[in-house]
Amino acid sequence: MASNFIDEMRWRGQVHQITNEDGLRQHLASREPAAAVAYCGFDPTAPSLTIGNLVSIMGLVRWQRAGHTPIAIVGGGTGFIGDPSGKSAERTLLTADAIEHHVACIRRIFEPVLEFKSGPNKAALLNNADWLTKLSFIDALRDIGKHFSVNMMIQKESVRERLHNRDQGISYTEFSYMLLQAYDFDYLHRHHGVTVQFGGSDQFGNIVCGMDLIGRRETHAHAYGLTWPLITKADGTKFGKTESGAVWLTADRTSPYAFYQFWLNAGDDDVLKFLKTFTLLSQDEINGLEAAQKANPGERAAQRALARACTEMIHGPTERDHAEAAAKALFSGDIAGLPPRTLKEALASAPSSTHAKSLLEGDGVGLVDFLVQIGLAQSKRESREFLANGSVSINGRKVGAEDRLRGGDLLHAETIAIRRGKKNWHVTTWG
Repeated sequence: MASNFIDEMRWRGQVHQITNEDGLRQHLASREPAAAVAYCGFDPTAPSLTIGNLVSIMGLVRWQRAGHTPIAIVGGGTGFIGDPSGKSAERTLLTADAIEHHVACIRRIFEPVLEFKSGPNKAALLNNADWLTKLSFIDALRDIGKHFSVNMMIQKESVRERLHNRDQGISYTEFSYMLLQAYDFDYLHRHHGVTVQFGGSDQFGNIVCGMDLIGRRETHAHAYGLTWPLITKADGTKFGKTESGAVWLTADRTSPYAFYQFWLNAGDDDVLKFLKTFTLLSQDEINGLEAAQKANPGERAAQRALARACTEMIHGPTERDHAEAAAKALFSGDIAGLPPRTLKEALASAPSSTHAKSLLEGDGVGLVDFLVQIGLAQSKRESREFLANGSVSINGRKVGAEDRLRGGDLLHAETIAIRRGKKNWHVTTWG
């Protein structure tokens, strides 16, 4: 089981550095059948996490599936400071109320993916505010600070880059962040038996600081670190970003449909890496999808498997089914059977306009003029051509120049969706 975890992580491309791989393998083997304990931290900078954080969540999931105990730390304490890693300027400090709210919101993300209720290796979710806020400044200087050399601290990449930026620099507050994270590892080692810390490759220096502190305060202690590479896209664009912004892990910020669509739109050069990183599909299953992708790229079997697996894991099978149904309906144009919320999500990115419902009474609204009005045609002549060649549909029903919009076309008593061609949609709302 111990070797299985490390070997699987390597196959999935999820090992950037291990502080002592031979030592970690021996440590895990020696703990069997008892579970080793590892943790990973999450900053409460917003009331949700993004899919970038899903890399770390999956690390904990794989750890638990290998028979070991995962601990997720929500940084209610370190959130008062902010991690300078990867930041070119000082963070804006959050209020205590904002941090408390963010921590409460983030907790719900972990419940569907980690087992918290039963088993010898059930997960735990902790808030480092529970111990960091009880630490006095004098205690921190005596018990933590005395073990760290300033010469060493200024060599850390996150600090060095900021020191070279004269306009920004780095405050003593953020300079001290690595001490707090080191103390987290030490505290969890002493009180929860944690021997391994996970994190992205930018956290390696902070992890090593924690290991050093544990070693200085306890002789012959076991402490290891494992980091994974930061996710990048083959085309050089930033992972986890869309035209509408970041992709979040909660439905109030990114709808299940938009979440599904993000994965469905993965590029051919990225999809296999994403399958390995973000799903629990086996090596045989992913190899099969890779073969299918090479044999028939147009079928996008790998992308569909990725979208299904990720959406079900985060939002559940019901939301996955709704998202998949909406995607199929949008592709075919037959959207009349979609429930109100799913219809709204599926067409959220389409242009829209609002009109008086009274116009639908009597003879209704003529399509030749209306297509021009809503921008689906540039002129009446073009509008007639589109209608004559069958490229216009109302809620999935093909229409011609003689057709008119009437009250019977309304979906859910307020919406009529018009499509020209395969991809040009316009959503009209009537009130």
